[in-house]
Amino acid sequence: MNRPVLLVVAHGSRDPRHAATVDALVRRAGALRRGLRVETAFLDFTLPSVPGVLERLAAEGVRDVVALPLLLTRAFHAKADIPAVLRQAPPSLRVRQAEVLGPSPLLIAAVERRLYEAGLTPADKSATGVVLASAGSTDPEAIAVIAETARELRRTGWCSVRPAFASASLPRTEDAVRALRAEEGVRRVAVAPYVLAPGRLPDRIAAGAGGADVLADVLGPSPEVARLLVERYEEAAAGRVLVAVS
Repeated sequence: MNRPVLLVVAHGSRDPRHAATVDALVRRAGALRRGLRVETAFLDFTLPSVPGVLERLAAEGVRDVVALPLLLTRAFHAKADIPAVLRQAPPSLRVRQAEVLGPSPLLIAAVERRLYEAGLTPADKSATGVVLASAGSTDPEAIAVIAETARELRRTGWCSVRPAFASASLPRTEDAVRALRAEEGVRRVAVAPYVLAPGRLPDRIAAGAGGADVLADVLGPSPEVARLLVERYEEAAAGRVLVAVS
């Protein structure tokens, strides 16, 4: 039996770096499973759109699709926007919505990879405070997930880890940097953007990191995130999924 098509649903951005990063991540994920067909669509700002891709797949005779939200937490887009647009799929398509990427130990590993690529080493952990800077949300569930992710990251050995947000929530990145500077035992401060691709909010995170010693890159097409995409796809394709779209 043919495998379902994997449809990666990204938010979209006017910033061309966003789509380029998403494309690189999707290509890396597709390379992990030979024969897996992977498509990309965007909710806003960028083409192709989700309805456009679903219409094309139906016209090609595709019958089974797993739609994977390219999101780190279950906030409004995962709970409302994406299910709403998927419910408009052509009736010939069976569409299942996979879970969002986070939380996952693979995301913790991706954050650490980016910190090491920015110049830190495992030996620096015990004296380094990390700002885990996310885009932000008004959804309490999403905020709680970011807070727990910060705690999980600290458990790997960093001196201190504080969550921060580029919008909607507090503290801001610059405030978390100042707070870490005041903590006993913190000799350097690093900002780790907990975002998948460049854009307006990641740029705001970078602007707030001016007082830090280290600024890591966005998670982007890291091997860990690519592997996580495949894991979420396989969970949904096998029926082990919390969200279904009929």
